[in-house]
Amino acid sequence: MASQPHFLRLIAWLAMLMFAVPAAAALPIGDTSAPQEDTAAAPAQAIEDRQDEGADERIGERINGIFAELPAFEDVTVSVEEGVVSLSGTVPSQVDIDRAESIAGRVTGVVTVENGLERDVSVDGGLGGLKSIGDRIDGIIAMIPLLGLALAVGAIIAVVGYMIAGLSGLWRRIMPNTFLAELVASAIRFVAVVGALLVALDMLGASTIMGAVLGGAGIIGIALGFAMRDTVENYVASLMLSLRQPFRPNDHVVIDDMEGRIIRLTSRATIMMTLDGNHLRIPNGQVFKAVIVNYTTNPQRRFEFEMGIDADDDPNAARQLGRDTLHALPFVLKDPAPEARTEAVGDSNIVIKFLAWVDQREADWFKARSRAIAAVKTALEEAGFGLPEPIYRIRFDPRTTALPFENISEGDARSSASATKSKPAAVTIAETDEDVRPDDEIAQMVEAERASEPDDKDLLDTKRPVE
Repeated sequence: MASQPHFLRLIAWLAMLMFAVPAAAALPIGDTSAPQEDTAAAPAQAIEDRQDEGADERIGERINGIFAELPAFEDVTVSVEEGVVSLSGTVPSQVDIDRAESIAGRVTGVVTVENGLERDVSVDGGLGGLKSIGDRIDGIIAMIPLLGLALAVGAIIAVVGYMIAGLSGLWRRIMPNTFLAELVASAIRFVAVVGALLVALDMLGASTIMGAVLGGAGIIGIALGFAMRDTVENYVASLMLSLRQPFRPNDHVVIDDMEGRIIRLTSRATIMMTLDGNHLRIPNGQVFKAVIVNYTTNPQRRFEFEMGIDADDDPNAARQLGRDTLHALPFVLKDPAPEARTEAVGDSNIVIKFLAWVDQREADWFKARSRAIAAVKTALEEAGFGLPEPIYRIRFDPRTTALPFENISEGDARSSASATKSKPAAVTIAETDEDVRPDDEIAQMVEAERASEPDDKDLLDTKRPVE
């Protein structure tokens, strides 16, 4: 049973060979092409060798009956002879000429159509085209009640949307800040207008126009998104900054390499006042991506400075003296305590870094650092520590005349240097009347600037925590 399909295939192949061999033998010698049918010359529809009696009259009556129902063919004359339809007369447009030929050719029994129609270019024919315009005007007039109703419904939807959006007090209580409240109100207005337009078009049955409006709005939105990419990015950054609240008004901050005090955060930019008293407006898109250092968040701030001593001096004693000197300053915090670190040993000195903390609410950071540097320098010098300057050795050509100091021996030079250096001693820090209290000129300018404009333009909320 498994070999039966193979046996049937073999019989089929043998039968094909039996029919193919006689056909190939019948071909002329040298002609290797297979016979082909001339399908291109075959008629699309066979024509009867004789025509039924009265067929032409029936065809003519049928075509005339169809044309009588179409106003554009009222001046068309139809004649039929042996199934050949001849059309003559005038029609309003070229489209009607092709249409008449198509209608006549579809009637059963028509052999072919001789189209002799012409377009009516007379004045009367041209004025007749105004009839369709009049019909359209009549249709529009008939739709006026429905159009008025659609406009009324759309207006009601839009007015209700604007009324809801106008509840600014409600949105400000719900939203975290005024910027989000205005954003929600604008979104409600937009949805109300688009909804009113869609409802009005749907009532008028203009679904095609409604789809075109939605498609056009989508394309326009994409185009505007690419064209206003920076503006949209800045707008989104303003939204995120208003939610995150990275700083407070009058905070002393550094945004990238720009330092100053914050005046306000608007929907477009962050306004600062530099330490020189200048206004600085930074786009929110740049602020959102920037590295922000806020000196006001933590009032305790550390200052540091480096100072070098002679290579022959004891760095441990210098460090201890510097720590004691900083600790004795009234504006330096005792906790965290001052610190001193040996940073490096240079060619002619030892570099020591001194560190101390101040409370920025009680002492100005710049003033405190300046006074601390002066105090440590004075203490080291009074204790006999050398603060060396760069030393350069100059070599002269042998032909140069010897200088007088060459007669001094190296041992005498050493003894002279050691005689001028004294041992470290206890140092008493001289109290000065220098004021290190924080400067508030810039802070007062910021407060005056904020008081000159209403608070509704500021997105900073002092009631919310700083991120």
